[in-house]
Amino acid sequence: MEESGRARYVAERLSPDFGFYLRESRQLAKVNSAWQKIEILENPLFGRVMRIDDCFMTSERDEFFYHEPMVHLPAISHGRVRQALIVGGGDGGAAEELLKYPGLERLVLAELDSEVIRMAQEWLPAIHQGAFDDPRLELRLGDALPFIEKGTERFDQILLDLTDPFGPATDLYTVEFYRACQKILNPGGVISLHIGSPIHLQTSMARVAASLREVFAIVRPYLQYVPLYGTLWCMAMASDEIDPLLLSSLAVDARLDQYGLQDLQLYNGAMHHALLALPNFVHKILQHPVKPIHRGEILEGINDPASLPDIAVIPA
Repeated sequence: MEESGRARYVAERLSPDFGFYLRESRQLAKVNSAWQKIEILENPLFGRVMRIDDCFMTSERDEFFYHEPMVHLPAISHGRVRQALIVGGGDGGAAEELLKYPGLERLVLAELDSEVIRMAQEWLPAIHQGAFDDPRLELRLGDALPFIEKGTERFDQILLDLTDPFGPATDLYTVEFYRACQKILNPGGVISLHIGSPIHLQTSMARVAASLREVFAIVRPYLQYVPLYGTLWCMAMASDEIDPLLLSSLAVDARLDQYGLQDLQLYNGAMHHALLALPNFVHKILQHPVKPIHRGEILEGINDPASLPDIAVIPA
């Protein structure tokens, strides 16, 4: 962080060669929880911004770039979500999007860190829009791993809204965890998650996709630019039965109308297929032969693009 007069510039280092900054006009809150450092700051362009361990997580004005594709592409592809689970997502943005569905009966939000929820409730109402007060929402605080591995509840949709695959979230990016998720999905169930950036997280992105393919019959990566993340971001939907590519643009728009979702800022029938249309270089990253991630691995250091030298976005 640098100061120039009264302005403060908060930087995020995405790789040894790449990063970006925001101007912090005011820091609103900061706390060190048992798990991580959480900050809320104000920026003239993005409004209120949440950072966790010096990484930008979400903001008032660009959250829809991330939350709408993560939630609605799988939910609309499924078409009849009644029971849903979000792992992570303590800012409430994904919950707010899922709770827009009138047919949703129950949403479980499993968040490791209660401080993330507390900070979001106090400082980010424009993101969660009162989702924490919806009677359909059930909070489960603590580690989601044993809750999922016990497998006593079933869901139509699971959304993994996690930090990157390092630190506390490491075990939630493994083949073993995805198998546990598969077991608690109802027939025709869907799962979505972010898998990283094709610009600076190529190796981990390829390995997370390989881990999903080890478990699910259908894995469809999709791509979106997220302004707060400073780069292209890749997400994925996985299922054993439902393929989002088979749903036409007209069918997507018809389902959106059916559920009264005309106020979305990004997702619609045309965008459904635009998100799933991957550039050639992304296909190449995802087809690269890599090992799936298994529990117990140490993942630090796998994000150097030089480890996939033949598919680097910007050749040396």
